[in-house]
Amino acid sequence: MVFPHPSAKTVGMRSGCRGTNSAHECRDAAGHQARKGENVFVACSTLCFGKYPLEQALRKIDELRFAKVDLAIHEEGTHLKPSHVASDVNRTASYLRGVCSLAVAAFHVHIHGNADEHLRQLRAVCRLARLTTVPVVSVSAPPASMDMGSAVHELTEKVKIARGDGVILAIDTEVGTLAETPETTVELCEKVPGLGVALDPSHYLVGPARGRSFDDVYPYVRHVRLRDTGATPNEFQVRVGQGQIDYGRIISVLERYHYDRLLSVDIRDIPDGPYPMEPEVRKLKYLLESLV
Repeated sequence: MVFPHPSAKTVGMRSGCRGTNSAHECRDAAGHQARKGENVFVACSTLCFGKYPLEQALRKIDELRFAKVDLAIHEEGTHLKPSHVASDVNRTASYLRGVCSLAVAAFHVHIHGNADEHLRQLRAVCRLARLTTVPVVSVSAPPASMDMGSAVHELTEKVKIARGDGVILAIDTEVGTLAETPETTVELCEKVPGLGVALDPSHYLVGPARGRSFDDVYPYVRHVRLRDTGATPNEFQVRVGQGQIDYGRIISVLERYHYDRLLSVDIRDIPDGPYPMEPEVRKLKYLLESLV
């Protein structure tokens, strides 16, 4: 892969405790229990600006005043690709440090290829996560057609690879995979120690789990990606406020399980979208920050 040269202006990082009303809401020196929102940050997926080159997408995320970014590494995408990462992990790490001073808090990974190539590229992505201090790597679960025994074997190997680099491996709740229903998602997590879940409730609302509770999944959640979703399968993504996602309840249940990671705004930048992206991304950012 030929990496583009970083521009002179890299993306600035902003930090601070978001969503709290006073300094008393942060953990004190004695280590008392954290209050609501102390450790939950609202991040932005690079998929919100997927039609732009990565450097420009990161700049737009920075301009919207996000402190953290959820970086898509998709073979079919326009940003980083897992095959490119595998070709030179160290160079990819240097490139990321050069173009992004935002905190990269998660990798969202889609890998193509046969089983051996898949594992080779996953090893490279997990090594990149270690080099860039990214704690969570999420991948697609095995296809829904795979038998549970084979899926457990596959995911056990992937968790072992991730653990070797000190990374949490999570499976995306995604239609067409074994994680498309809460029941099989929980079963996978119970049978594969160390496996987490990257919760995307939109897939549960429009997929085979439509109309069913997914509360049993929450204890395993290690990452969350959100957009608004309508009531029918062809309304996977609608304008914020016009769908069925109950953000308040999702955050409330996460708090019950002491969730202290990210909520990623993940509104997909689809070609010829019916509305501009930036206002929707900003709207969801402010909404989530008001809730945490």
